[in-house]
Amino acid sequence: MNCLIHPTYFPNLAHFVAMLKTDTVFFEVSDNYQKQTHRNRTEIYGANGKLALTVPVSYTQKNRQLYKDVKIANENSWQQQHLKSLQSAYRMSPFFEFYIDDLMPLFEKQFDYILDFNLNCFEVLLECLQLKITTTTTQIFEKESEGKTDYRALVNRNFEVNDFQYYTQVFIEKHGFISNLSILDILFNEGPNTELYLKNQKL
Repeated sequence: MNCLIHPTYFPNLAHFVAMLKTDTVFFEVSDNYQKQTHRNRTEIYGANGKLALTVPVSYTQKNRQLYKDVKIANENSWQQQHLKSLQSAYRMSPFFEFYIDDLMPLFEKQFDYILDFNLNCFEVLLECLQLKITTTTTQIFEKESEGKTDYRALVNRNFEVNDFQYYTQVFIEKHGFISNLSILDILFNEGPNTELYLKNQKL
């Protein structure tokens, strides 16, 4: 079975659960960009609870653009801000020091397009997780997907997944378990156990 899914910024757990259950992942890159989605947003567990990290993009609703043509607004120091947020949230987690060096280039190199950045993040995550996922990209946009399970709705911020199994999170004693955060949350907390965890979850 194949699946169709959006490349997102440090995908949440639901994205990885979906991708691990398929033979080939088709990344949707031929659609129009939409604001207020996980295309340029990831959610982590900070000291005050759920924290959204958003990559700024140059986009206006008036001039519709394809996802692959949307540029990152690199005028501010968003990469440094995101890195500081990750350090603050996860420096006390068991595996932060183990993985952060592999992730650092993503916060040091400037990327021009959000799609290219997201795909680069995904490749780095596969190396960290030591996962083999076969991927390709779409050539045309199809409203109805044929021969592929359509997981494109997972990109929407209002798509909720609340029944993933509990695992230990840094601030769990303060705010309780928060489900379906960025893959970075479980990577820093569970390390090599992440793959087994993901394979045991259901969407």
